Amino acid sequence: MSGDTSPYWAACRRGELVIQRCTACDRRIHLPEPACPWCGGRGFAYDPASGDGVVHTYTVVHRSFAPGYQGREPYVMAWVDLPEGVRAFGHVVGCPPGQVRVGLPVRVTFRDDLPHWRPA
Repeated sequence: MSGDTSPYWAACRRGELVIQRCTACDRRIHLPEPACPWCGGRGFAYDPASGDGVVHTYTVVHRSFAPGYQGREPYVMAWVDLPEGVRAFGHVVGCPPGQVRVGLPVRVTFRDDLPHWRPA
């Protein structure tokens, strides 16, 4: 595929997490990009991911300015380290914001065809 990120989004719709891998330099990329940020390559493979991770850092949003998120506060946004060597971004769901911490083991879950993270 040439610069096409649709396989990532199709996997999300199926409830599967995949990691984009540049076929030119073999680097993994998350979130998917139309071109490799390291070498500029546009050929990609999409490798299955375990779906496990660990919270690297997070923030609790108490006042959102993002359309569609106003009125949902508080919610947690986090960077999650995956064993595949990439960091994923998304909401932490399934627990109160006060229970989220750096180092929390999490597992991917899908809502609205987007990856989110819940305590493992």
